[in-house]
Amino acid sequence: MWRNAGMRNLIAACLTCLATALPAQTPVEVDVELVLAVDVSRSMTPAELEIQRQGYAAALTSDVVLGAVRGGLLGRIAITYVEWAGSGSQRVVVPWTLLEGPEDAEWIAGQILTQSGGGMRRTSISGALRYGAQAIEKNEFQGLRRVIDISGDGPNNQGSAVDESRDAVLAQGITINGLPLMTTDGLSSRWGIEDLDLYYEACVIGGPGAFLIPVTRWEDFGDAVRRKLVLEISGLPPRVIPAQMRQRPSFNCLIGEEIWQRNMHIFMEP
Repeated sequence: MWRNAGMRNLIAACLTCLATALPAQTPVEVDVELVLAVDVSRSMTPAELEIQRQGYAAALTSDVVLGAVRGGLLGRIAITYVEWAGSGSQRVVVPWTLLEGPEDAEWIAGQILTQSGGGMRRTSISGALRYGAQAIEKNEFQGLRRVIDISGDGPNNQGSAVDESRDAVLAQGITINGLPLMTTDGLSSRWGIEDLDLYYEACVIGGPGAFLIPVTRWEDFGDAVRRKLVLEISGLPPRVIPAQMRQRPSFNCLIGEEIWQRNMHIFMEP
């Protein structure tokens, strides 16, 4: 028994020495670490969810986006695609992946088109932001820039206050860009707000070069995604004035929670 115990201790000691001797894995350097955080709350119809998937898949494989990737200082980016809804509802469709060329883009697009799920309950922008920040901190890449690209069709109505979560993410050196979906289809009219773009500007986006691109018609979604990805990948300033260069508009960042309280007697879970 003593001999067996001694042998186990010797093996454990050897493994410890080996682990200590091995160098830590060096993070892969990329131009940008990009989280695509895509709203799949139940206020969106199945048709709208499909438009989103097709739009992102087409954009990521487009010549203009791949050209932006090649044009970077390092010529590669790290990307993950996450679907989100309520505060505890985040689904990784594409894990962190190195994107350098068409083959990588085709694989990512295939995952988006085949592995995405259905709609989930509630809308927690704050939860999606914190999840995205954690994903960036834990990945195996080192980006010259770190960006969360968040899309959604309504304000935060679950989880921590969205502006508090935004500030916590910005403190980690992460930029947040927005793609507010301001269409009138689906159930978003009951749970949404007309000036979602102002809400995103005041309560969601932030950081160096932060910007948003509103989508008012689903026909324009694909073009908006392509434009947004090119700006995020290239680091070029948008034609609009970046958010940090002007005063944030005054807005009630708890408007989504208030709407939920008013309507929860109609649908216990949207």
